[in-house]
Amino acid sequence: MKFLIIAGAPRSLVSFRGHLISDLVSQGLTIHAAGPDLPMDSEIRVQLEQKGAHVHDIFLKRTGMSPLDDLRTLLGLFRLMRVIKPDYVLGYTIKPVIFGTLAAAMAGCRQRFALITGLGYSFSGHSDSHKQRLISRIATNLYRQSLRFTHKVFFQNPDDQALFRELGVLNGVTPSVVVNGSGVDIEHYAPRPYPAKVAFLLIARLLIDKGVREYAEAAYRLKVEFPEASFILVGDLDSNPNSITPQELTKWVDDGVITYLGKQDDVRDALGASSVFVLPTFYREGVPRTILEALAMGRAVITTDTPGCRETVIEGENGYLVQPRNADELTNAMRAFLVSPQLVSTMGRRSREQALRKYDVRKVNAVMLKEMGIS
Repeated sequence: MKFLIIAGAPRSLVSFRGHLISDLVSQGLTIHAAGPDLPMDSEIRVQLEQKGAHVHDIFLKRTGMSPLDDLRTLLGLFRLMRVIKPDYVLGYTIKPVIFGTLAAAMAGCRQRFALITGLGYSFSGHSDSHKQRLISRIATNLYRQSLRFTHKVFFQNPDDQALFRELGVLNGVTPSVVVNGSGVDIEHYAPRPYPAKVAFLLIARLLIDKGVREYAEAAYRLKVEFPEASFILVGDLDSNPNSITPQELTKWVDDGVITYLGKQDDVRDALGASSVFVLPTFYREGVPRTILEALAMGRAVITTDTPGCRETVIEGENGYLVQPRNADELTNAMRAFLVSPQLVSTMGRRSREQALRKYDVRKVNAVMLKEMGIS
């Protein structure tokens, strides 16, 4: 039996789906992994092959709305499927879901699945943006056309499932299941001691929608009251037009407010140097992987009361939920740890318990395998 998994970002095949690929291999399936930018000398390709996967480099542009580019992606996936003849196809993120599912239907693949890992910019709700409304309408229609060919749709939070039902994207016939995010390796992300002084950490692509500006604003305010507090930022500037500017980032650092560590492929040291993880996002997340890593390492979490985030925090027990785009609420939530530092350890322990109970990657994958009829 052959299983084809399709990704829009090649690194995610290892970092987000590596355990799933290993679990599929252990079930005796032949695994094919497809994504863009996977030449023969790619480090990611080597890592996937070491897991037992056959790797395929495909044409796919993660962003952009060129009909010719998308048609090229669809036809390329169709040709690939006609050659390898997979019994199961699973796409995740918007273009692999849409074009992977359509190609699989065209190629006659027997079992077709989609994993909705958040709805991203297309559904972030910038109602004042004509471009965003247009993108949302196009994405909704493409999802509606493609998902009718799936045998099951996996969601990572109940809000996305409910929205797709409300928009008529789910036809009422195709089953859908909510799983607890992508899961996290609870052994790899093991707890570490807390720093002597309270330190906050935000890990994200440096997009406005991730709440990076609100985090910086809260840091400026709190640095005046608590000069010994640290405010760490990890992540890369993005080509997305919704990214913060290099000038903003430089000012925050030059003012001595933000400690910027750049992009980190392994975030465990950054999490170990922090007391509290902060993600004030208003992006349509699935379940943010960074929050799951923070939970597993025993860090209290401050995040927004938004889809995919609210499920990770038990208010007042392992962290706090704040309203999106609200620097005042964010500042107050962060101040609570500076006024009462003992919350760092008490809430951190609850976070670790939450990860063990709900977000262990092995438990998440076991649900997916069962729902796909593989185990």
